[in-house]
Amino acid sequence: MVNILIVDDHLSIIEGTKMLLEQEKDFNITIENSSLNAMNLIKLKQYDVMLFDLYMPHLNGLELAKQVLNNNPDLIVLIYTGFDIKPHFNLLVEAGVAGFLSKTSSREELVAGIRSALRQQVLLPLSLVRELRRPGIIADSSSSNEKVVLTSNEEQILIELSKGKSTREIASTLAMSQRSLEYSLTNLYQKFGVRTRVDTVSKAKQLGIIPEEELK
Repeated sequence: MVNILIVDDHLSIIEGTKMLLEQEKDFNITIENSSLNAMNLIKLKQYDVMLFDLYMPHLNGLELAKQVLNNNPDLIVLIYTGFDIKPHFNLLVEAGVAGFLSKTSSREELVAGIRSALRQQVLLPLSLVRELRRPGIIADSSSSNEKVVLTSNEEQILIELSKGKSTREIASTLAMSQRSLEYSLTNLYQKFGVRTRVDTVSKAKQLGIIPEEELK
């Protein structure tokens, strides 16, 4: 029997997903709509696969995955979301997430994704694979041998940061949620090895990532 835990604050979604997956005779589904309660469940019972919604109150899917995988890196955690995960991809992979499932997936796609994860394989959305194939910007500082690889989305965020825009303004300009933007900013800080927006723009300038005209 495959024990699966689904954590999502939208009860109707997890109940619907539970009904779909329970059509597989070897799937035993547990649902939980509180990320805080999920931690207790995971401590009490062993789950073969866990599906976490990305955006939840208290602990979002990323933070929940970090805590769970910090305690046991061998657990299989899949992000189950209806939102674009490209802005958070690096952070999620670094946290140890094993793959991604869309809430718009058919029952067959959900089952295939879960069974792939159990085989230590990953199914990725084609749109994400295409994005990952893009070279983006690679900045190389010969003096310090520093290299920073940015996605096209991160390039746009840097340009808006250089204009001194607020989080709300940048999110509006790039048609992103503020929470998605905050994840992307955290990822940028990690890539540049800095802690603030000012330092991020300064480092990008040093590496020649932001065109000079964008800094005027």
